[in-house]
Amino acid sequence: MVETDSDEIWVRQAKAGDLSAFEALVSRHEGRVYSLAQRMLRQEQDAEDVVQQTFLSALEHLAGFREESSFATWLARIATHAALKIIRRRQSRDATATVSLEQNTEPQPGYDTIPHPEYIADWRQSPHKLLEQKELRQTIEGALETLDEKHRLVFLLRDVEGLSVRDTAQTLGLSEANVKVRLLRARLQLREKLTTAFGDPARRLVGGHTHEAGAAAVS
Repeated sequence: MVETDSDEIWVRQAKAGDLSAFEALVSRHEGRVYSLAQRMLRQEQDAEDVVQQTFLSALEHLAGFREESSFATWLARIATHAALKIIRRRQSRDATATVSLEQNTEPQPGYDTIPHPEYIADWRQSPHKLLEQKELRQTIEGALETLDEKHRLVFLLRDVEGLSVRDTAQTLGLSEANVKVRLLRARLQLREKLTTAFGDPARRLVGGHTHEAGAAAVS
């Protein structure tokens, strides 16, 4: 709450022309913007470019920031759009690239059939808090690397950055229903991979069955 309140103060001061207030916002948020960009792009130089572009864009459009969401959420949207531009450029250069983020955004056959993981593992803390713990970060980052791009991006924005389903959908150009299903799939995949670290192996499920998962249950 204190951080959000000071963000609001600095934003107002920056809008009034106080460059030092904007510099304070940069200092507070550049680490998190870099982490998001790095997890999306998995390339240091590209992530650094996204950070630079994010804050240049934020400064340029600060007067239009209506403060309907937090400054951190607004930055996450800007950074995500910048990172997506790089991802799309990569795809355009690669003739074997997978289906773009704009395609297959609506329900497909089997849309609500979610493979049930062999193991169940509960999040004992939020993913963002877990990533702040040095001894756990490497394990979680490794698990994130195993997710395919469309599921990883939704998980990063919704569960790590804390964007709403609506904001995640708008940022990625997806329907809200599609975001919910991708998020559910990402959570199930990650929980299975992280059971050894965070879950209870005694709750192992045998049989590899599937169950019908309502997307509306994912928030």
